[in-house]
Amino acid sequence: MNFDSKMPSAEGVGDPELASFIQMESQKAQLQSQIHKLSDICWDTCMDKPRDKLDGRTETCMKNCVERFIDTSLQITNRFQQMLLRGTQ
Repeated sequence: MNFDSKMPSAEGVGDPELASFIQMESQKAQLQSQIHKLSDICWDTCMDKPRDKLDGRTETCMKNCVERFIDTSLQITNRFQQMLLRGTQ
């Protein structure tokens, strides 16, 4: 489910404090959405059948999946930051 199109915008809000609040809440919602996507992807990747608890292999798979997602997200963020810095110079 994609909530991006339904996010409120801080643009056009006259009160700077309200605009800041809206921006922070939008960022929280986007983070929450990413966490849900990550959970779905890692669950589908690592869980081959339902169990009462995670076995060692599944737990390791979930941990690796989450770590790769975080590594990739950081790499992309750093790359965009570098591009922005080059563009302002």
